Amino acid sequence: MSRNAAFSPPPSARAYRLRTARGEFAVVDSPAAAGVAPRGVVMMLPGFTGSKEDFTLLHRPLGARGYRTVAVDGRGQYESDGPEHDESAYARPELARDVLAQAAALGTRVHLVGHSLGGQIARAAVLLDPAPFLSLTLMSSGPARISESQRQRVKLLRDALDTMTMAEVWEVMQAMGPPEEAGAPAPAHGPEDPVRLRDRWLGTRPAQLLATGRQLCTEPDRVAELAAVPLPFHVLSGTYDDTWPVPLLDEMALRLDARRTVVAGAEHSPNTDQPLPTARALADFWDDHPVPPRPYVR
Repeated sequence: MSRNAAFSPPPSARAYRLRTARGEFAVVDSPAAAGVAPRGVVMMLPGFTGSKEDFTLLHRPLGARGYRTVAVDGRGQYESDGPEHDESAYARPELARDVLAQAAALGTRVHLVGHSLGGQIARAAVLLDPAPFLSLTLMSSGPARISESQRQRVKLLRDALDTMTMAEVWEVMQAMGPPEEAGAPAPAHGPEDPVRLRDRWLGTRPAQLLATGRQLCTEPDRVAELAAVPLPFHVLSGTYDDTWPVPLLDEMALRLDARRTVVAGAEHSPNTDQPLPTARALADFWDDHPVPPRPYVR
């Protein structure tokens, strides 16, 4: 699971199920801070085995900059519904259409952020229809499939899911550690965190993990397609990443003509490793690409 996932959102945030044309999705929706001029809406997509809680530490600092933040559990992730065993429901085009439906339900153009697997799903959504989005930030999310070492670890996880229950796999992961995409066993923020992390794992649908794990291991390079989309791009990562090596992310940023941010002291999850400088870099980028005066109408 993602390091330092925090399950207690700011007091002003609201957890609810966002109703869309493609079903309901669990979200944490945090407003811009009181007394701060609103500057836009942000939608954030988590990575493999992650959840909306991976962005908890970003809500408050981004709200202080005037941004409403909506963190989403994707189909079959943690508190969002999805089939247990039908992997076709989690095909990449299906997940991309979910993102478009979520943005439409918010009723305004959004700055889109995807962490790791969430970045590749966000990319697929933008390639289907860029109209709902003001910008795209790829956070620790690379141009194609994950590294060889991480493919081996994801394969081990997928093999385990074929023969073991989710509870049994959880016990094995605590002993050996999951793929970096999922992070190391998290240090507790409080006495409930180990229990909440286990609950999150058990709430995620096995078919979602099997399907998206396969996608991570086979994703083609779609950077040239994305570069042709008329949106501002931001590539953000830590200083070290074994899932997509940092030089590969540097090259992708050049190919996209994207803003490039490397967050000191962070690894695969800058959103939890170094939330304050990550939030500052995100807001600085969005400030340069404000909401246009004409509202988005779908």
